[in-house]
Amino acid sequence: MSAPISASQPFPMHVSVAEAHEMLAALLPDLETETVSVSQALGRTLAADLSALVSHPSATESALDGIAAREADTLTASAEAPVRLKIVGESRAGMPFDGRVGVGECVRIYTGAPLPEGADAICPVEQLADEESADDGPAHVHLLRPASPADVRPEGGDFRAGETVMRAGLRLSAPRVALAVSLGHARLPVRRKLRVALLSTGDEVIEPGLPLQAGQVYDSNRVGLSAMLNESGCEVIELGHAPDSPASLQAVIAGAGGADVLLSSGGVSMGKYDFMRDLLIERGRVAFWKVRMRPGGPAILGGWNGLPVFGLPGNPVSSLVVFHVIVRPALTGQPVQSLKLRAATPFRGLKDKTAFWRGVIKDGEVGDYGPQGSGILRSLSDADALVIVPEGGAVQVGDVVDVVLL
Repeated sequence: MSAPISASQPFPMHVSVAEAHEMLAALLPDLETETVSVSQALGRTLAADLSALVSHPSATESALDGIAAREADTLTASAEAPVRLKIVGESRAGMPFDGRVGVGECVRIYTGAPLPEGADAICPVEQLADEESADDGPAHVHLLRPASPADVRPEGGDFRAGETVMRAGLRLSAPRVALAVSLGHARLPVRRKLRVALLSTGDEVIEPGLPLQAGQVYDSNRVGLSAMLNESGCEVIELGHAPDSPASLQAVIAGAGGADVLLSSGGVSMGKYDFMRDLLIERGRVAFWKVRMRPGGPAILGGWNGLPVFGLPGNPVSSLVVFHVIVRPALTGQPVQSLKLRAATPFRGLKDKTAFWRGVIKDGEVGDYGPQGSGILRSLSDADALVIVPEGGAVQVGDVVDVVLL
């Protein structure tokens, strides 16, 4: 088995990063909708717009501990000339004051408690002098500054019942799950998890914990990719490891039943023993081979017996960078997290490839990590970001660059 590698192949070669992402996304299935409890929703993708079933806050309430009063009664208050108000009750969360605040009156109030009728402002407890109490009458309090409407949270100030607050396609982070609960939802419509079969290849690859012989490497790719798939909200079908043998490779792939896509590492470059490449070119289907990027150029996308297959390079940095830049956005439907920073060091460009150099962010700038070899996994662990240098470009000190956060 030996696939020709000329540029006359009947499939695209050396596609751009954007093209690779689009072609992978196009092969993934449309996922069905299922409903899960909010406790199971973290990391899932919202399948439908979500409207508020209630308003939040559900009543006009206080943002502070203090007293609720009529602003007009307090406008002259200062430390030199405190304003004296009569305390006529108390309002706390779950137990509001059921009377009305009149002229010269106030109510003790606590954070989140409903604002009493008649009151329109809050004075924080830190701006209150000691209370006066009398055995034969109501207590009084002195305000050292005017009460402020700014410390009142209006009913529905966050959202109102019936308002569409969350849109389909959102990835449910912890704050978003909390928001969904605040909207009144106990169960959420989400897309079914994408089922990803994961396979590593290579005679040199062995399981972690076994004695390491010269020339061998531990299977860090499969462990790292499995973790990244879980972080991406996918269901991982672990296929384990296949040695460099076409028959072994086909036998392991046969265990991918029920998967939506197969993700492999290794066996996709230019070598004699790159059998994943040969398998797809000679007996399967190829959508593209090679991406104009570094690290990660040898990646391949194709299909095997109707199953989409994305083959990642075997070098650990290349494998994880391609996943981060191309695969994860396609699997999740979410773009990579990126921002613009000023370069603290130069970053070299490549004539015909987009470079993703590892960088370190410090004091709002990004500098070169140092060693950029595809086998230096420590660099990817220690780096903060991937600095993007477009094809044919270069970055000088002081230039503004796009970076992908790791």
